[in-house]
Amino acid sequence: MMFENMTYENILNDMLSKVSDDVDKREGSVIYDALAPCAYQLAQTYFDLNNFIDLVSGDTAIGEYLDRVVADYGLTRKPAIKAVRKIVTTGNIPIGSRWGINDTSYIVIENTSTNTYKAECMQYGEIGNAYTGTLENIDNISGVTATLTDIIVSGQDRESDDNLRSRFYAYLQKPSTSGNTFNYREWALNVPGVGDAKIFPLWSGNGTVKVLIINNNMEIDDSLVPLVKDYIESVRPIGADVTVESPAQKIIDISATVVLDGSTHFEDVQSAFNDAVAAYFKKLIFVTYTASYAKIGSLLLETPGVQDYSGLLVDGGKVNVVIGDNEMPILGKIILEEA
Repeated sequence: MMFENMTYENILNDMLSKVSDDVDKREGSVIYDALAPCAYQLAQTYFDLNNFIDLVSGDTAIGEYLDRVVADYGLTRKPAIKAVRKIVTTGNIPIGSRWGINDTSYIVIENTSTNTYKAECMQYGEIGNAYTGTLENIDNISGVTATLTDIIVSGQDRESDDNLRSRFYAYLQKPSTSGNTFNYREWALNVPGVGDAKIFPLWSGNGTVKVLIINNNMEIDDSLVPLVKDYIESVRPIGADVTVESPAQKIIDISATVVLDGSTHFEDVQSAFNDAVAAYFKKLIFVTYTASYAKIGSLLLETPGVQDYSGLLVDGGKVNVVIGDNEMPILGKIILEEA
């Protein structure tokens, strides 16, 4: 903090020190009571100034203030987008009809084949990806049932401060020039819903580029592939042959025997360990191409309720698991047995 010493007490004491000693300056005196409100307001002003500095700095700005910081560099926050889903019906339904499930609703926008339709979620964000199943008609259409099935375009929440800040840092720290590796990554990250990308220049000879992408949740989302492809085609240099794909899945199963300390239920241990390993795998994507056997063991030992373990197998072995350049680790089955 730049003004950490400008507290109410320090400001008031400094003011009082400038008053002649032959004047009563004790608490409750006239001069004390006259200066105290002013000192309080000055302290509040310095507090606000500290906050203001945080709001105009890229590492601490939030919300609309972060938007204004990055706008100076030509970056904008990626907006929320609506999911587009497949609806299968038992008969014809009109374009524009509305259907609902749980706390979401969908409007039919296109007939793609007999009794099959595209419908756009009426709510923005990832909530449009959440549900499948039988839909309830909102417009009183009788004699037809409808089922919500596949995701055609994945809904995405408005870009978070953390994601926008990461893109901002990447822009500053790895400046791109026309058609270099950083440029292709920047273009991929500009597409709403894309959380990270890896670029393979010259992957199939001169003039070829491969782009691997994942979504904001660090998961495979094939609906983003055509969006990224189209966007890069619109901005890339002439002559490059660009391939956009999702990473291949490296599914890793884990098994072990655990000794519990009695502080929690076995099911809670399984759930907590599952979450810890899944989070660890997400941190590896496009960064580290080895899943550490020792790290997974430490995560198991750190899981609340686990006293000890034995017989840990990761991908069927007791060694680090190598992840290919075009792969991402995916947690498969976790089989824990209680000793």
